[in-house]
Amino acid sequence: MSLKRAAGAMIALSLLPMSVSADEAVNIYSYRQAYLLNPLLTAFNEETGIKTNVVFAKTGLAERLEREGRNSPADLVMTVDISRLNELVDRDLSAPVDNGTLEKNIPENLRHPEGKWFALTTRGRMIFTSVERVEEGEITTYEELADPKWNDRICTRSGKHPYNIALFSSMIAHHGEEEAQEWLLGLKNNLARKPQGGDRDQIKAISEGVCDVAIGNSYYYGNMLEDENQREAAEAARIVFPNADGRGTHINISGVALTSNAPNRENAIKLMEFLSTPKAQQIYAEANMEYPANPDVEVSGMVAEWGDLNPDSLPLQTIAELRNKAVKMVDRVDYDN
Repeated sequence: MSLKRAAGAMIALSLLPMSVSADEAVNIYSYRQAYLLNPLLTAFNEETGIKTNVVFAKTGLAERLEREGRNSPADLVMTVDISRLNELVDRDLSAPVDNGTLEKNIPENLRHPEGKWFALTTRGRMIFTSVERVEEGEITTYEELADPKWNDRICTRSGKHPYNIALFSSMIAHHGEEEAQEWLLGLKNNLARKPQGGDRDQIKAISEGVCDVAIGNSYYYGNMLEDENQREAAEAARIVFPNADGRGTHINISGVALTSNAPNRENAIKLMEFLSTPKAQQIYAEANMEYPANPDVEVSGMVAEWGDLNPDSLPLQTIAELRNKAVKMVDRVDYDN
């Protein structure tokens, strides 16, 4: 049995309504998979005696919370990407948490100004280049992706995907909307094919000779290197930390939010505190080859071997606020066509 399948079997995957009032329990709605959460929740239960119940889903958790309203059993939402976390805030589904432990462990730029969400792990939006066809150091910044020298040599997934929207939002924050749009048009003109697939597909396209440069999240690269069926494709690409010598590499997050109607608020905040501790941060980051959000926790394993991540200090809330402008910018340049 694979590690992921075994871990998934160890945690209760509840597809039925949860009990609203559960003694010494925390109820979680999660977009993150069971194998990522199980080691964390097991450690939390062993340390506190508090049980956890989890509903896993790929989509629709915000809508479910809205339907359930005050009767929702959910205490926490665990998800990825700043857009999904901010969706909870926009729909008034997330409650503010004023907590000294969380504020100490999670940097200010990685949490909502009012405590309506907190980052738990981070991932870099990296550039990948062909080991054979691109010299090391030939491209080192996001800005260079628009250089005409890369014409017909770049692959990306859809410009509308939240991971790219967040990157484009960061470009607006750093350069202004007009300059960012000019950059995005330059990137589009350098595409080797119509945007398609996921981040792994962009790395595979490098190994297949479709393109020489791609954009993707760091953890996909690590997961491919650990998969014997995808390792060869990953080894054909090198990972580049964009803007490492300048403002830093754009990062996105996985995070947690306390729901507005949490029936087990006290226990839920205890779990949030635990998730920010070095012990939990190490477990969570290693499970999916991500970076700890807590800056006091060292990166380990394969991720550490790639080199030091110099993360962009831009507040994630700023990226969330620029999301609509980034979406409109993608439409204006007709990026996906």
